[in-house]
Amino acid sequence: MSDGIKKVMDMIKENDVQYVDFRFTDPRGKWQHTAQHVSTIDEDVFKDGIMFDGSSIAGWKAINESDMILMPDPETAVMDPFAAQPLLVLFCDILEPSTGQPYDRDPRSTAKKALAYMASLGIGDTAYFGPEAEFFVFDDVKWSTDMNFMAYKIDSEEGPYNSASDFEEGNMGHRPAIKGGYFPVPPVDSGQDMRAEMVSTMIQMGLEMEKHHHEVAPSQHELGIKFNTLVRCADEMQIYKYVVHQVAHAYGKTATFMPKPVVGDNGSGMHTHQSIWKDGQNIFAGSGYADLSEMCLYYIGGIIKHAKALNAFTNPSTNSYKRLIPGFEAPVLLAYSARNRSASIRIPYVASPKGKRLEARFPDATANPYLAYTAMLMAGLDGIQNKLHPGEAMDKDLYDLPPEELEGIPTVCGSLREALESLSADREFLKKGDVFTDEQIDGYLDLKWEEVYAIEHTTHPMEYALYYSS
Repeated sequence: MSDGIKKVMDMIKENDVQYVDFRFTDPRGKWQHTAQHVSTIDEDVFKDGIMFDGSSIAGWKAINESDMILMPDPETAVMDPFAAQPLLVLFCDILEPSTGQPYDRDPRSTAKKALAYMASLGIGDTAYFGPEAEFFVFDDVKWSTDMNFMAYKIDSEEGPYNSASDFEEGNMGHRPAIKGGYFPVPPVDSGQDMRAEMVSTMIQMGLEMEKHHHEVAPSQHELGIKFNTLVRCADEMQIYKYVVHQVAHAYGKTATFMPKPVVGDNGSGMHTHQSIWKDGQNIFAGSGYADLSEMCLYYIGGIIKHAKALNAFTNPSTNSYKRLIPGFEAPVLLAYSARNRSASIRIPYVASPKGKRLEARFPDATANPYLAYTAMLMAGLDGIQNKLHPGEAMDKDLYDLPPEELEGIPTVCGSLREALESLSADREFLKKGDVFTDEQIDGYLDLKWEEVYAIEHTTHPMEYALYYSS
């Protein structure tokens, strides 16, 4: 019995586990699960896996080829602190039953293939990623998509729109103004205890957490998670989102990672820090601009070149592009700069070469973390292979550049439609080393086109305000 399997069996015994939850990630990035009674769990389950119906997952198998294998990774075992009966969670990869090989549309398997490809090139042996996922927490949310009633309504006691509202216990009046949440102490910040519980719960589930704070917009928050290796970082983002949703729910509130749930205030991103290491050395550290290596600059060049295709993975919702607009601290311009948060690629200041990295600021947390991190890695590797220098750094405040200086600076996509068209046209860098396949990309595009059509075919309430009396 391997050490990992022994650890799982010991955890089952020590925690009186009644159910084992097999969890995996679908193409859109949502965590899915199926629970097995503990009586069915033995050493063989880590060799044979369990069968499930892959046709029930959007973007995967057809009904006539639906059988698939969930193969648990024993190294990922963790107790679920929210379950009424003791529940142990295992992350799973998806295998084809006919071959025993990874399913080419399984996001976690795709991430593993990218790391193997990177190692085969001799560029590095470890890719580190560190996401900064922001989210909103509301007290109430409602929406309707009926043919005769199209609307949504959000409510939060922190919302500045509640300054004149009547509350049963009285209106205390302490709340952030628009763009005023970064970051006054309580009672203006009403989420301190809730965020602390989120962080403590994540630590309990094995994540290395560093901090928590209120974000710029009222009702907006961020928790600081330490960087990790690519696959484990994506695993941890699934736990992060799960805990945020669950703890908010326990507080009688509702959390969302939608990039732009509030009109007229800042949106939520997932700034993603990245670096590549080889033989224990950070290959992004050097003596060039901001103490970066040429390798790092080429990696940045790859991100910039392929950014519009990357947007299909890093900003995969129609709502993503409500955030990626000028005026709300959004990283729209594809430029790089040291310490400059107006650039889409920022080089954080650090004294130690070990900390040298880049921060891609355009992604958001509607992304499938496995696919988003993998796609960015593949773009960076393409930049290194082809020596794609990103040009001169831009150290000015890009938000205030005059129109004549903005000309020629590339931008991220302006819509999910543009991102999907860009991915369809610029996909070869993703297919290197058989990391992504055409079938996987086309299947993902089909799912996302459904979302584009759903929005484009729907009459918007604002259109009534603009055009009803035309």
